[in-house]
Amino acid sequence: MNFTKAFLKDLVYQVNGAAIEVHKSIGPGLLEGVYHQCLKKELELRKINFLSELTIPLKYKGFELESKLRCDLFVENVLVLELKSVNEVNPIFEAQLLTYMNLLHSPIGLLINFNVKNIFYEGQKTLVNNYYTNLAD
Repeated sequence: MNFTKAFLKDLVYQVNGAAIEVHKSIGPGLLEGVYHQCLKKELELRKINFLSELTIPLKYKGFELESKLRCDLFVENVLVLELKSVNEVNPIFEAQLLTYMNLLHSPIGLLINFNVKNIFYEGQKTLVNNYYTNLAD
């Protein structure tokens, strides 16, 4: 990967800003799909590239298997976004995001829960893995 930690930090900042704008505009309490659609539009407006509902490749013992795994958004081919609209963030959501990151060889991921009062303080969590530690600053 030709990304730096500084690039990723800026990208996370931009995506968080887009999520905050969506949350500020429509508030908490809606279905995840609504936030997904609004965030896609906000990223488009900000000219941030992404793939939506990307099928994640699954390799097992050298075989490529059919996978029903999908990440909500894959931003700039480096940042995995997992969106939620739940009362409580379950640890399995973080495990899911880390698995998606590893399968996509992505160094960083964002778990965003829109069902909170203040998305900046309680609605987002950034996760990194071994791919991140190997990047240049």
